[in-house]
Amino acid sequence: MGDLAIGDKAPDFDLEGDGGRRVSLSDLKGKPVVVYFYPKDDTPGCTKEAIAFTGQLAKFQKLGVTVIGLSPDTAAKHDKFIAKHNLSIRLGADTDTAVASAYGVWVEKSMYGKKYMGVDRSTFLVDGDGKIAQIWRKVKVPGHAEAVLEAARAL
Repeated sequence: MGDLAIGDKAPDFDLEGDGGRRVSLSDLKGKPVVVYFYPKDDTPGCTKEAIAFTGQLAKFQKLGVTVIGLSPDTAAKHDKFIAKHNLSIRLGADTDTAVASAYGVWVEKSMYGKKYMGVDRSTFLVDGDGKIAQIWRKVKVPGHAEAVLEAARAL
């Protein structure tokens, strides 16, 4: 495990996804992919981030880039989240947090002095060779989808 760096091979995953489909990195081999980790469906920051990526999706698709959001929520929760906010990005259910752990984003957090494990909002841009081209950690949502799109244009 440990921290992934630019140039490292992105850890593969095959998860239950929205709409009863699987979400797998190896299925997208040869194409660039944005893999973004977020803490929880339908919370304010996560909702804004998903809506922002959905808003930029046509531009990502023009570049041949797939956008996948991963959280510990179930696929059924993802379906509700997508329906409620009219999202068009793919969502994967990392319910056992194995993928978040492989990417180094399942971390100890602290709120009101209480420690707990959670997802560190992070985004990985994976190139067509399956290598990490760019990493954003401790993501602040405003302007983030646009910054990722800009980086994807440079691939």
